[in-house]
Amino acid sequence: MGRSDDPRVQAQLDRLSSLSIQRDTLGLDTVRELLRRLGDPQDRLAPTFHVAGTNGKGSTCAFLRAMLEAAGHRVHVTTSPHLVRYNERFRVAGTLIDDARLADLLEEVFDAATGLGCSFFEITIAAAFTEFARVPADACVVEVGLGGRLDATNVLDADVLISCGIAALGIDHERFLLAPESSVPDDPMARIAFEKAGIAKSGVPLVTLNYGAGETLEIERAALRAGTALKMHGREWHASLDDAGLHYRDFAGVLDLPHPSLPGLHQAANAGLAVAMLRHQERVAAAPADLARGLREAVWPARLQRLSPGPLAGERAVFLDGGHNRSAGLALAEAIEGEHHLVIGMLDNKDPRALIEPLADRTRSIQVVPVPGHDAHRAEVFGSSAIARVDLADAFAHLPADDAPVLVTGSLYLAGEALRLNREIPD
Repeated sequence: MGRSDDPRVQAQLDRLSSLSIQRDTLGLDTVRELLRRLGDPQDRLAPTFHVAGTNGKGSTCAFLRAMLEAAGHRVHVTTSPHLVRYNERFRVAGTLIDDARLADLLEEVFDAATGLGCSFFEITIAAAFTEFARVPADACVVEVGLGGRLDATNVLDADVLISCGIAALGIDHERFLLAPESSVPDDPMARIAFEKAGIAKSGVPLVTLNYGAGETLEIERAALRAGTALKMHGREWHASLDDAGLHYRDFAGVLDLPHPSLPGLHQAANAGLAVAMLRHQERVAAAPADLARGLREAVWPARLQRLSPGPLAGERAVFLDGGHNRSAGLALAEAIEGEHHLVIGMLDNKDPRALIEPLADRTRSIQVVPVPGHDAHRAEVFGSSAIARVDLADAFAHLPADDAPVLVTGSLYLAGEALRLNREIPD
């Protein structure tokens, strides 16, 4: 949960830490009842962008926020997970929620949740929507937590939603998203697409990337069931990246935009998705100049972030990424040039090959560290050359004395620990 110097906040974090992250069986009944007790704040939000996806949904939210703020809008944002401080999940009109307000808010939501057996994420989303309904704003950006169809954020309906988006798809959270169920697709990737597309709502544009045939079919079916227009990359809109920048076109014309601020070729897709989500709705205005400025200024920590010189990184080139599945591994392999040293920590419910294999031909050394507060893979599952270290500080103390950069990856929880040790606290 992170730690807080404020005893009232810490008391609420201790309550949160006693809850399961997600309930064993996903569903919306409990969170709907909690929100009903709180006065249904989800029905009183500012015009809302809702973003799902296996990889890239957080980056898409970061681009949306930056472009909306460049246009002068007050924007609420809820994303997950947090990296260092739980407060990161609540950006209220552009600013992370302060400790005093957070303590009051969580106490209120916990009181309303008495007897419901809510999960960590249900409490968190109810708190976010409660605060967002009280503070005036021009727009909200909401990131799906897990899946889409049965995620706690999917209580949002067409009255508040103005654009739904789906970023890249991949296999992750198999226990929940591939659980046996009648009347769902059998193919794993088609099932993932089915779950993500469950956020589609009547009359709200569903804006997506392009996918394989099976995934596309499921998304098309979801749009038809919901009664909404599907806006897919490569059909209704197009985006491509070259040395000059990001080139975007759709029904309204052509935009020549700057390179996205977030590093990695995969960020072109996330940036394009954010532009398309804005361009395919009419309630919140953003001019081309605002889109350009937002792409240049977007910030999203722990996504191929180069650490500043500090207590952990020293003066060495250190890159930090929270990737933990094969899609992320392939994106990292495409983005990173040359050889590097790998410092990795991965939850034991993730596939260790997902990152090791795409990066194998350029990895000089592998050091494996625990993920603080979580059950993580041991060093031997990463291969015979992997060396176990006590923690990140121990791993950095044993880095070879050469000029190769370091990649710290495998978990966003580990990324948060790296930021904390290097004193780069997200704000």
